[in-house]
Amino acid sequence: MLERHELDTFLTLAEQLHFGRTAELLHVSPARVSQTIAKLERRLGVRLFHRTSRHVELTPAGRALYAEARPAWTAITEAVTRTIEAGRGVSGTLRVAFVGAAGGQLLVGATEAFGKRHPDCEVVLREAQFGDVEPWLNDDEADLVLSIRTPGLAQGPTLVSETRMLAVALGHPYARRETVSLADVARTTLIEPQATLQETLTLVGAGRGVAEVGAQTRRYYPRPDVIYIPIRDAPPVEWCLMWHGDRETARVRAFSQVADELVHSSD
Repeated sequence: MLERHELDTFLTLAEQLHFGRTAELLHVSPARVSQTIAKLERRLGVRLFHRTSRHVELTPAGRALYAEARPAWTAITEAVTRTIEAGRGVSGTLRVAFVGAAGGQLLVGATEAFGKRHPDCEVVLREAQFGDVEPWLNDDEADLVLSIRTPGLAQGPTLVSETRMLAVALGHPYARRETVSLADVARTTLIEPQATLQETLTLVGAGRGVAEVGAQTRRYYPRPDVIYIPIRDAPPVEWCLMWHGDRETARVRAFSQVADELVHSSD
């Protein structure tokens, strides 16, 4: 059986392919890393790395061991973490981001309800833009983000489902219509999402094109130069809490549950 420090050293070196960086990450000396790998190779009877003074790479045996060991070790680590969290209860700090004013208002209520149930866990709220959602979760800058459903991320239940609207300039041919269809939308020039919603709406108001938005935009972002028209045959815009699948914690699960209960208790 491999000892924990041997497995940690092997996996880290397999990912870094550099003895110095591996040593820094494990808080040991490069010599200790080399000794651990050499001892592991002697015990297994195979070479795991080809190494010179300038180059490190996995051998076929090393690649095979890494492919088997990494997912298993990750699963064990996560299971231990969940067990510890369950024993300690929900505590620590939870970083929750939101997109748009409506999302912020919803999270304020969820945070208040969460605090009453889990007083030992601090919630830090932060505003994000649509383009921040995946990078923030992937780079561990946020634990949760409330935004429009995004494929590839772990997701909670739908918290808000709203009518899809078309934002058009005051002088646009569609501006006097009560509704439009997806076929109508296809005949227009759609503006690509900008850094912020206000930037997108500014371009709409300037007559550069149209944009699809949710119904809450009409309430929270009224503009004298923009008209919001329902798209009668479009699917609704769904908002939910999302997180990185590899970093689901007791805090994340608890906050998602509280937000869902808060929203649907009034249904």
